[in-house]
Amino acid sequence: MILPDMSTHIGAPEGAVAETVLLPGDPLRAKFVAERFLDRAVCYNEVRGMLGFTGFWKGRRLSVQGTGMGQPSMAIYATELMREYGAKSLIRIGSCGALQPEVKVRDVVIAVGASTDSRMNRVRFAEGDFAPIASARLLRAALERADRLGLAYHAGGVLSTDSFYQADPESWRLWASYGTLAVEMETSALYTLAARHGVEALALLTVSDSLVTHEETTSKERETGFDRMVELALSLAE
Repeated sequence: MILPDMSTHIGAPEGAVAETVLLPGDPLRAKFVAERFLDRAVCYNEVRGMLGFTGFWKGRRLSVQGTGMGQPSMAIYATELMREYGAKSLIRIGSCGALQPEVKVRDVVIAVGASTDSRMNRVRFAEGDFAPIASARLLRAALERADRLGLAYHAGGVLSTDSFYQADPESWRLWASYGTLAVEMETSALYTLAARHGVEALALLTVSDSLVTHEETTSKERETGFDRMVELALSLAE
């Protein structure tokens, strides 16, 4: 008997997704993480090419689900994972661009909170300003384990932008002047929706490029080369 899918964008039956889910933007990164790190990984989603897998990490059941780029796409997958599949802990494993000179390419940024230039939360909160922040428990655990792993990391605020290509290429400097560590495209939506559903969330980001120095990594390196960040994320599921 074929079991029915539980949601619109995730073609998986009830019980196919673990309570802890890692969320890379790139579905090929989801495939890479599943093949490299998980035991007995099974692909549960191929809808729109947004791959999702469930397997085991050190005996604990764990899923990894691609989310695509941008806050609307993140909002779709995070909402369905929480609402239809009962996910309790969502850990974004993504990339970001450094906005501070001390934040180097390949460092890890642990997002304590996320500012945004999106109007998604303004619409949701009737023009009010909601402050999306990480789960305190996951944040504390990530900081402790990053120290234990000897990672080069930074913890602080990030900017979730709706525009990868800005009309004003120097607009990042305003955010940087307020201490924002890095820019990416999904964390604000993730933290907001996790708060709405009473779920834990944390974003771990590897610096793929620097707006300060203009150094950058290759697309292949962004897909497969961020092992240390993934190891930190997996350690939170132990």
